Amino acid sequence: MFKWKEDYSIGVELIDTQHEELFNIANKAYELLKNDFFTDKYDKIIEILEELKEYTIFHFKTEEEFMLNKKYKKFFSHKIEHDNFIQKINNVDLKKVDQEQQKYLMDILEFVVQWINQHILERDKFIMVD
Repeated sequence: MFKWKEDYSIGVELIDTQHEELFNIANKAYELLKNDFFTDKYDKIIEILEELKEYTIFHFKTEEEFMLNKKYKKFFSHKIEHDNFIQKINNVDLKKVDQEQQKYLMDILEFVVQWINQHILERDKFIMVD
């Protein structure tokens, strides 16, 4: 399970609340990974991927508007990271997801956790400093 901690807060309530939702999506993937009652998890994995994609598009738009309004100097490099996140989700090979469901659930979890730790903790925090 993934828990929100104040360490993840960047000090902007709207963005922090949206970041918390990423934890909720990661927890859905974790719960599905641990659920032994579903032998075929493909449809649920696709739902999680779609939710992750739709939510991050929404969140990135909010965050990018905030950065533009603040005249954040590193906006373009930050946006590239957001675009790469969406591209990675769009490039998921659904045939491989179906063949290796547990592996792809782990991949989703690792990807989101890595994003939280590297992007939110290391990049988003600078939005308020810069």
